[in-house]
Amino acid sequence: MQTSRKVRRDAVRLWRLCLVHGRPDAGRLRDVVARVVERRHAGAIPVLAQLRKFLHLDATRWSALVETATPLSKQESEDIDHALTLHYGEGLTTMFIVNPSLIGGVRITAGSDVYDGSVRARLDAIQRSF
Repeated sequence: MQTSRKVRRDAVRLWRLCLVHGRPDAGRLRDVVARVVERRHAGAIPVLAQLRKFLHLDATRWSALVETATPLSKQESEDIDHALTLHYGEGLTTMFIVNPSLIGGVRITAGSDVYDGSVRARLDAIQRSF
């Protein structure tokens, strides 16, 4: 049984092999996983699980969710997308959804950052202060 430190270290090494210009390459990732599976090493499953976590974290890092109470115009969507791309870098995938429970305003979740300027968040803050 491998220690968690060794599993993480091995997974980090494999993850670095999968990166091209700081982003994971699907072909390299397939090759690395195939080689790990071929070796049939007893510690392969924890290493692959850690590698999967890295992939999930990377995908989350490069995605943004914009929630609004009402639909945005095309220009507003483009402006928000442009601002997020300037802040987080090229390659960010932005998804827009309408969430009427926000009442008004916007909530943006980009990676692990959350910017909540919704009326619902303000009302919740007022309620907590009482």
